[in-house]
Amino acid sequence: MSTGTEFLIVAIDGPAASGKSSVARNLAQRLDFAYINSGALYRAIAWLAAMHHIPPDDIAAIMSRLDQTSFEFGIRNKELFILMDGTNPGTHLREHIVNRTVSIVASAAEIRAFLLIQLRAFVRYDNLVMEGRDIGSSVFPYTPFKFYIDASPHIRAQRREAQGFQDDLRYRDLVDSSRQSSPLALVEDAYRIDSSTLSIDAVVDRIFEGLKAQNFPLAYLQR
Repeated sequence: MSTGTEFLIVAIDGPAASGKSSVARNLAQRLDFAYINSGALYRAIAWLAAMHHIPPDDIAAIMSRLDQTSFEFGIRNKELFILMDGTNPGTHLREHIVNRTVSIVASAAEIRAFLLIQLRAFVRYDNLVMEGRDIGSSVFPYTPFKFYIDASPHIRAQRREAQGFQDDLRYRDLVDSSRQSSPLALVEDAYRIDSSTLSIDAVVDRIFEGLKAQNFPLAYLQR
């Protein structure tokens, strides 16, 4: 599969609280790539559903609301921006109601198909570091630059608590890994990194090592 562009894609996948978001953002800054958090799009839809009092498992109602909503997704200053009917939902994406419902919303094949088109469109604009649950397996399976960031359940729970979140990681893992559409999975050609005892910089250093081994253009690694 080809996008018809020379832009590069680094896929970062992993479960919640594995450190992948901090790693992906740091990596994008070091490479001077655009950083895309795919989860923000799913969170935006979960928030939209909550604002309209739509149950997260009422996918037909959510899709109907999406049809009535004006979306704008893009890249500004090397980062994702989202507008929904002219409103930036960014400050709401970590609210408890979103944390509690996003995995249910993201498990719907219809919603994943809707966002797959949006996620793939970003590669038309810039080099990307994109993170999520299925970037290497579904969104950009053809990129050779795939990394899976993981950590022990205990460490992940500690990190989540330190962030002020109280969502059930075991439940989120179960939903993310067992959904029929693009489940969370470690694909065969991804480079797995356990971040349990590593700093963000140390994980990024390991990704740099992996990129070098995969013949990633050296000009980006020497910045």
